[in-house]
Amino acid sequence: MQRGSDRLSVHRDEEMKHELRGLLRSGHPTRTEEWHDPEPTADDDLEIAGGPIAPGGSTASMASVRTELARHLNRHAFPAGPRDLARAMRRSYAPDSLVEPVERLPRTAKYTTVQQLAEALVESGRERQG
Repeated sequence: MQRGSDRLSVHRDEEMKHELRGLLRSGHPTRTEEWHDPEPTADDDLEIAGGPIAPGGSTASMASVRTELARHLNRHAFPAGPRDLARAMRRSYAPDSLVEPVERLPRTAKYTTVQQLAEALVESGRERQG
């Protein structure tokens, strides 16, 4: 027999599990107040609906590429070359579609800001498309 600091008996614990089983398996919100539920993703947000941002992609704008780079690179990564930046991005689990274009940049180049890196990526993406 278990004696401890349990507030409920074993029978009441099993009863409560049985009561919640249907709610938890239903896939519907389990809270009565709507404001407790997490907000769903936006269907009209192209960046989320279209997958990760890739420089040179058809929907990739300068601002979106810069934002994605800033999510994975902090200011302590700069100034650096493409190899160091790609390594830092891989450590922060950046998607391959963002890291691979950085690796294709000229090895001798040095970037001091996220803006410079984004400009180089967008420009190289345009050259590849055209």
